[in-house]
Amino acid sequence: MKAPFSAYLLSVEKQVKELVQNLSYHYDYVSCLATDCYGDSFSVSSRMTSVSDYDGNERGFVIRVYKDGLYSEYSFNELKDVETLVREIIVKLDAQLVILRALKVDFFKTNALDDEVLSLFVEKEVKELPESVSVEEIVNRLHAICKQTMQKDERVVECMAHMSMVHINKMFISLNRCLKQSYVYSEANFGVVVREEQTTKMDYKGFSGLKGPEILEEMEHGSNDVVASAIELLATKRVIPGEYDIITTPEVSGLIAHEAFGHGVEMDMFVKNRALAKEYIGKQIASEMVEMHEGALCAESTASYVFDDEGTLANDVTEIKQGILHTGIADALSALRLGIQPTGNGKRESFERKAYTRMTNTVFMGGENTLEEMIASIEHGYLLEGMQSGMEDPKHWGIQCMLTKGREIKDGKLTGVVVSPVILTGYVPDLLKSISMASKEVQVDGNGYCGKGYKEWVKAADGGPYLKAKGRLG
Repeated sequence: MKAPFSAYLLSVEKQVKELVQNLSYHYDYVSCLATDCYGDSFSVSSRMTSVSDYDGNERGFVIRVYKDGLYSEYSFNELKDVETLVREIIVKLDAQLVILRALKVDFFKTNALDDEVLSLFVEKEVKELPESVSVEEIVNRLHAICKQTMQKDERVVECMAHMSMVHINKMFISLNRCLKQSYVYSEANFGVVVREEQTTKMDYKGFSGLKGPEILEEMEHGSNDVVASAIELLATKRVIPGEYDIITTPEVSGLIAHEAFGHGVEMDMFVKNRALAKEYIGKQIASEMVEMHEGALCAESTASYVFDDEGTLANDVTEIKQGILHTGIADALSALRLGIQPTGNGKRESFERKAYTRMTNTVFMGGENTLEEMIASIEHGYLLEGMQSGMEDPKHWGIQCMLTKGREIKDGKLTGVVVSPVILTGYVPDLLKSISMASKEVQVDGNGYCGKGYKEWVKAADGGPYLKAKGRLG
């Protein structure tokens, strides 16, 4: 079935068009992004139950205007009488510009955005709508999952299940554009705590996708894997620091893609000369077998959409091909300042926040190898599993990835020894140039969120195949 577009946004469409039309008599470019996003979050454990609004719930509008080389924005969540709202917007935005000019603030001088004629109405398919299952049923099923998991092994002392379902509705209107999109996504995390004598460990598994309540079935089938993985952590060793041959699971490959080249090629950083990647466009920065894509169209995940928050259609951007860095990603205004085309990566945390260049799906493409071939090729190294967190320095290309565990490989075979935790560090080009094998299988994980620096959180997804490379572990 289709995810039905917001009845509220349809009801105010005429007013929004009138608002844009009237503002265009005063400004050289006007657009409005209208959002109506709603959903619920559920968290249960053996000791608690919580049902709340989804953190990303919002209903509101943001107006973007352009005049004399400068852009301004005005957000609001109450659609008043159009004539009153027009006067209010003009008075407040023009007054701010007077103050900024009096303070002699430096501005980026930018041309007007293109506003070609385009009409679009997309309601994405979903198996089940969130409202098709009651809150009581969802809570009961989550509790049942936790109860069954607690009974799988006496060392399991706690089980936690979290699930969110959200319905996204966005409408972008300018003088020549009217774009509407509606889609549903769900995400869930299932974690267990295990204890043996004085040792306590925790592990989790994530589930996500453009889907509704059916994600509960995946959680029910995935509990055995989580318990086995957590118990395995009870007997782990510390890795001896050094450089090793490594194999990364698709989850870890995705973390590397996101941290190694995700932020580094967000081209609003190029405008500010804050990314080293700017100097390497057209140059070899990875092994010839490496290909990396970014965009809302390069995978189907929680970070996929039809158009971004600036009214730019979604894209599939080839950032790296045969090891050469071809391009980055750009929001509409950064693209204008750099003299390139926007890539459909202008995203806002909410209608109240600024649009930045942001990642969507960031994915290594697959190769021709099997995991078995990779393991057999290693004399001594580790198969790295489980993503915890990651950091990068776009200005100097350093990377640090916190991983759950590493499985030791010796003489082409897994030894059964597991090390944990594992920290992967290094210089991005060195790591990418060392990639020598890649599996055919590619997986994308959409459970993550991404911040711009320390704030501005938006949905992001990443992934890739199993990759063989060299990495420094500690």
